[in-house]
Amino acid sequence: MSAQTIIRTEGLTVRYGSLTAVDSLDLDVPEGAVYGLVGPNGAGKTTTMRVLATLLEPDEGRAWVCEHEVIASPREVRRSIGYMPDFFGVYDHLFVWEYLELFGELYRLPRGKLSERIGEVLADCDLEVKREAMVGGLSRGMKQRLCLARALLPDPPVLILDEPASGVDPKGRYEIRLLLRRLKEQGKTILISSHILLELAEICDHIGIIEAGKLRASGSLEELVAAAEAGRLLHLRLVGGGAERAAEVLQAVEGVREATGRGDALTVRIPDRDEVQAEVLARLVGEGFRVGYVSEEHTNLEAIYHRLTRGELA
Repeated sequence: MSAQTIIRTEGLTVRYGSLTAVDSLDLDVPEGAVYGLVGPNGAGKTTTMRVLATLLEPDEGRAWVCEHEVIASPREVRRSIGYMPDFFGVYDHLFVWEYLELFGELYRLPRGKLSERIGEVLADCDLEVKREAMVGGLSRGMKQRLCLARALLPDPPVLILDEPASGVDPKGRYEIRLLLRRLKEQGKTILISSHILLELAEICDHIGIIEAGKLRASGSLEELVAAAEAGRLLHLRLVGGGAERAAEVLQAVEGVREATGRGDALTVRIPDRDEVQAEVLARLVGEGFRVGYVSEEHTNLEAIYHRLTRGELA
């Protein structure tokens, strides 16, 4: 395993009876990355994370975290990670500081340093003002942050976070995104899942799109956009009509992927490059067409996600 890869799976396969939840998954998460594992519900995200957290043994394949093999060295893996499941329990009758103290003792943190560490994770998760609050009185968003604080207690190099913003209101999701950015700045490697691509686009530098247990695409956002042949869709209105003939003319312009016209409405699909758009407009004017209106529509991340999960780009 590469020294620059901190999480890796090879041919990872997990079955539940006749259902293959994870299907020969090869995953590489670089050290220091925020890697978003994105896919629809039931895609295999939670199962993959449970294997990496040593909670589930795969039927086939292997997995490593911090160069420790998940099956052969589970204790070492557990010491390297902070894991936040998609569904978690809290003890409502405890104070926030008591809750963290309980888990600090379970993590076997040195008693003399536990109080200091609790203060640090409360500060990291913006929960200092809730130190003396009862856990049961916290909002869902604050409970999410408390569970993240719990995962941070042993100061692990790797965080595995399964749908950490699930069920949280927009303000809470924004606060979680800010927190994850701070954790990245501290050098943490973060594997985070969601079924909503746009939820992760602002914080992840790597994205893996998983569907039906298979990794459909993986890379930076820029690489995914390139893989989807993202570009611009130009909508033009021609004064005096002639859009059908204009579409035929544009088929000869280098870079034009598709051109269709009817009446005065012309639609042109091109790469996301200004020079191609300029050439399209120049050719139309040069051929005597009068362009009365033009607008641009860029391929967005959500469209890329849906194309990938439908298998159109596989």
